[in-house]
Amino acid sequence: MRDAGAGDGVGEAEAGSPGGPGPGPEVAAAKLLPFLAPGARADLQAAAARHVLALTGSGPGRALLAGQAALLRALAELASGRDAALALVNLAADSGLHEQLLTADPGLPARLLGRALDPQWPWAEEAAAALANLSREPAPCAALMAVLAAAEPGSPGLEQLVHALCTPGYNTRAPLHYLGPLLSNLSQRPAARAFLMDPDRCVVQRLLPLTQYPDSSVRRGGVVGTLRNCCFEHRHHQWLLGPEVDILPFLLLPLAGPEDFSEEEMERLPVDLQYLPPDKQREPDADIRKMLIEAIMLLTATAPGRQQIRDQGAYLILRELHRWEPQPDVQSTCEKLIQVLIGDEPERGMENLLEVQVPEDVEKQLQQLDRQEQEQLEREQQELAPELWGKRAAPT
Repeated sequence: MRDAGAGDGVGEAEAGSPGGPGPGPEVAAAKLLPFLAPGARADLQAAAARHVLALTGSGPGRALLAGQAALLRALAELASGRDAALALVNLAADSGLHEQLLTADPGLPARLLGRALDPQWPWAEEAAAALANLSREPAPCAALMAVLAAAEPGSPGLEQLVHALCTPGYNTRAPLHYLGPLLSNLSQRPAARAFLMDPDRCVVQRLLPLTQYPDSSVRRGGVVGTLRNCCFEHRHHQWLLGPEVDILPFLLLPLAGPEDFSEEEMERLPVDLQYLPPDKQREPDADIRKMLIEAIMLLTATAPGRQQIRDQGAYLILRELHRWEPQPDVQSTCEKLIQVLIGDEPERGMENLLEVQVPEDVEKQLQQLDRQEQEQLEREQQELAPELWGKRAAPT
């Protein structure tokens, strides 16, 4: 997540010292702390939070704030305005400061988690966004998982996180879309995947409808990323593809368009993908489309998985997607999956593609080919849409 609100904050900070240069950032930060205390006047708290947000608009300002434990705790506890919450989002977005943040305030992940899952907290979305930023890196992600694993019944834990994500109106003052990316980051940890795919908990099944959540690509992408990470566990593929979960239609439906298949082809598709309306739209976000394809690719790792995916007509949906797909990198990913589905089966002893041992020299050659392919795709994108590419490359 990019820095939130930092641009406006920097402008306000610069305009706040008309008489000449103001105090240095260390002095400014020290002077701000009393005004962020719970007992301070609301107008003074709001003004102090604006100044802190302004400091997060620069690298030196973020580095300064990240080492001040008392100020971090005050920001996490402050309820009087959104600027304090956005300052934490900006600090957490700087991965180079994560270690410093956790050293200054080891309790920060737990405090933010409590705020994000508090159904009455007005800035719960910002707390979730800060956690999503923090959990991108291994160390803070592990620290947060430790907090979740140690949670007692009734305390903020993975179960409550999933419940908040899947419950409309859980917090009427905050949409909580960023719980999706947070869960996706956490699902990189084996303990989180074990929780998500516990057959007795019915967690994955609750996430599946959110692959088509219409109101937020952030939530939708987070859920799809979570499902993709779960698909790395090949020992669970039979369960994921079986009737208890039936994940494949939920991965294919967002990739399907309004194509009119023949009766014979239609009968091969799962019921949910048959006779789609003429106004059916594909997933509009290219990154999400790519993650959906990657999840299906992971499910083809074993011979039974490949056969089941073939039997459910996945090729038909992917064929039409490949014809339609405007993004070269997504089209290339789709093409690789189609090749797996229509190609010959691997020789005996190599049926599980996730367990195949690739010689080191061959692996280096494949990595080089992947890099060359990616560079070629980027060149094609620049040639086809230079204006759009320039916008994507520009800092925001």
